[in-house]
Amino acid sequence: MAEIEREAMEYDVVIVGAGPAGLSAAIRLKQLDADLDVVVLEKGSEVGAHILSGAVLDPCGLDALMPDWKEKGAPLNVAVKDDNFYMLGEAGQIRIPNAPMPPLMNNHGNYIVSMGNVCRWMAEQAEELGVEIFPGMACSELVYGDKGEVKGVVAGVFGLEEDGSYGPNTEPGMELHGKYVFLSEGVRGSLSKEVIAKYGLSDGKEPQKYGVGMKEIWEIDPAKHKEGSVTHTMGWPLNSNAGGGSFIYHLDNNQVYVGFVVHLNYKNPHLYPYMEFQRFKHHPMVAELLKGGKRVAYGARAITEGGYQSMPKLTFPGGALLGCSAGMVNVPRIKGNHNAMLSGKAAAEAAYEMIKADTTDQELTAYEAEVRNGAIGKDLKMVRNVKPMWSKWGLTASLALGGLDMWTNNLFGLSLFGTLGHGKNDAEATEPAEQHKPIDYPKPDGVLSFDRLTNVSFAATNHEESQPCHLRLGNKDTPISVNLPKFDEPAQRYCPAGVYEVVEKDGKAEFVINFQNCVHCKTCDIKDPSQNINWTTPQGGDGPNYPNM
Repeated sequence: MAEIEREAMEYDVVIVGAGPAGLSAAIRLKQLDADLDVVVLEKGSEVGAHILSGAVLDPCGLDALMPDWKEKGAPLNVAVKDDNFYMLGEAGQIRIPNAPMPPLMNNHGNYIVSMGNVCRWMAEQAEELGVEIFPGMACSELVYGDKGEVKGVVAGVFGLEEDGSYGPNTEPGMELHGKYVFLSEGVRGSLSKEVIAKYGLSDGKEPQKYGVGMKEIWEIDPAKHKEGSVTHTMGWPLNSNAGGGSFIYHLDNNQVYVGFVVHLNYKNPHLYPYMEFQRFKHHPMVAELLKGGKRVAYGARAITEGGYQSMPKLTFPGGALLGCSAGMVNVPRIKGNHNAMLSGKAAAEAAYEMIKADTTDQELTAYEAEVRNGAIGKDLKMVRNVKPMWSKWGLTASLALGGLDMWTNNLFGLSLFGTLGHGKNDAEATEPAEQHKPIDYPKPDGVLSFDRLTNVSFAATNHEESQPCHLRLGNKDTPISVNLPKFDEPAQRYCPAGVYEVVEKDGKAEFVINFQNCVHCKTCDIKDPSQNINWTTPQGGDGPNYPNM
């Protein structure tokens, strides 16, 4: 098909991604002007299907967007009642007192939520205001205007041949054009990655940093359940092998979110983040909590960790990056949803003013200024040195110096350390396998710990097998010719869904991509030491289907 003909639909604002940032932007636009034409495109089969988040939500974003969210029935039902911080050893734990912690670490007034359910509710609010929301509509391409600006997206391409070409049964999709295009795809979105590179949005910024977060939902013994309890841990089993830690959140209905985060700047390519998570659940404190319970869901997702100094320029000709597409997670708090909502609101207000003024200016400079100088910037600037301290000096030093830095920022608005850099990106941090010892991981017992493929079935992920593989290799030989001899091909281990394998065929090693297993975490796109894997969006509706809980 030499010339692809598509229908085009015109909107005032086109929003890619029905997460907290995109939905907040859509709601705010319609609050400001009910006559604006706003569309939200979501690649998941429904709003919330691709949102992995058992989160503690700071409601400040909702407060700013919809002050009457309680009256409207927002699913924020479990208030945090107590905070617990532990340093783990293999056989025990030490409680870290709450008193020395900076006020920002206090979860009083926050809620344990399913962000999937929060976004489903936000979608209802948006539709009541007249926003058009199209789930199952993956945005596979950007559409550029005559002046090099982003003027829209291509969505709804289905039925490509296995090699990615157009065939007789291919639906070419449609173009959706907007005066502005908001990219709120979440972490490492494919379109966001394209515009960051095309317009040099990260020039002069620190490299973005990431973690991989894995989570299981458990139903536990009611006698052990403490609704509203929040626990975070550090230390074992990672110790000096990698940065990271865990979270255990008790929501309602005897359910518990059990999560584990591994920072992706680890050096040892033998590290196996998924198995670190499984080993963590055998710690006596955790094992006792889960004993007699059952796991009901699993998933994984990359997390932005670079913070203030890694945020790219947020605007480009014709659009803006929102939420985690730009990296707005407060790492010590493990919170980004509130900033995502605030960013959506700020982008909407900037776009509304530009549309109202009927200007030809394509850059939403007011949005950039609001994020950098407003509530989001203040939230991120206060904690900007915690992650680089952890990376450079280790856990113990980062607890002491990071805590001091947060206190001085909180009390005096200044840091004794200035703004520390991150140095290498996470792919570059990987060192040759010969410099590190392999790690012996215990075999999952099938009760507390599980093998990857069994757990992936609890993510309900699905991809049509006849479609093109959405995990593209820049060079198909690199995994075996470079990554295997130099790094023991770490894709076998860093992927939390068992997508990548090295198998022997006819006496030779072969790299296999089981893309049907993919849960869209983007870890491969981030951590591959050769930067040879490019995650692209599969056709709409495919991927995980996280539970409506």
